[in-house]
Amino acid sequence: MPVAEALKITTEEYRLLPEGGPRYQLIEGKLYMSPSPNRFHQVIVRNVFRVLDAHLTEHPTGALYFAPLDVHLTQHDVFQPDVLYVSNERADILVDEGVRGAPDLVVEVLSPGTQQIDRDLKRKAYAAAGVEEMWIIDPGDNSVSIHRLMENAEEPVAVHHKGISFESPLFPGLLIDCAEIFRG
Repeated sequence: MPVAEALKITTEEYRLLPEGGPRYQLIEGKLYMSPSPNRFHQVIVRNVFRVLDAHLTEHPTGALYFAPLDVHLTQHDVFQPDVLYVSNERADILVDEGVRGAPDLVVEVLSPGTQQIDRDLKRKAYAAAGVEEMWIIDPGDNSVSIHRLMENAEEPVAVHHKGISFESPLFPGLLIDCAEIFRG
């Protein structure tokens, strides 16, 4: 739910918010509070990070982060994706306050209160900003929707479920097992 409806807040004003809880994201100039995610959400984030981090340890092609880390996309959009990856070629977007620009990959794990925002508002903003790939992970049906936003911002190129493995052009040589992502 938006906290502030009447005024469009800028990234400069957003950065003046106190650190710590509650967590907010700035979407189209409106503050959205993000309550703490549930335990399974956090397990999924940990698993995704673990899989990607193991690959990047052997193949150091970029930097991997998890929330909360601010991604400044526009003057009125600051998101905190659950996991994000920035390739070495784009490392200049990494700044002290987080990321200024579009990461190569963002991963959003859906929660009941934020799934519409993640699937719609944030997906469109990520596409407009130039994010190459977005994974939308749905704990409800154990699915990973892969969006190649520069190819088609509206529809996923694939939807994978437990028992399926997939690859990403961002991580050559890595076969990602969906069962590992949802392992509790």
